[in-house]
Amino acid sequence: MRKRDHEPQGMHRSQATQPPHMSVPSSAGTLAIGAYFQPHQQEAARAYYGQKENMGFCPPGLAKKGNGCLPPGQAKKWRKGAPLPAGVVYYDVPRSVVLTLGVPPAGYKYVRVASDILLIAIGTSIVIDALEDLVR
Repeated sequence: MRKRDHEPQGMHRSQATQPPHMSVPSSAGTLAIGAYFQPHQQEAARAYYGQKENMGFCPPGLAKKGNGCLPPGQAKKWRKGAPLPAGVVYYDVPRSVVLTLGVPPAGYKYVRVASDILLIAIGTSIVIDALEDLVR
């Protein structure tokens, strides 16, 4: 029997070796935690949020801290591979950004938390991957 015959149905070779706690099933296969976004997607998101009209307002005192305009005590509370905590406020990502990133896989969506864009699983809110610190 060939080695490939032992791999689970619907998985690619590289995904079959991923530890189960580091991947999340989807209708398009398994998404590895922290391995979804590519450099061209990071560049596209930075280009959008780098434009002055898309940055949003940040008070000067918070802007100089360089933490994505988060108030004290509100530093990043999410992490890849874990669900978004209940108190984390997130926003929809503008359609033009979604189109430049590519439509997310079925069962997933992009959200913005402070200056980060996250790919989360719909229903469980598990953070699959992130584009971090888009507004500097």
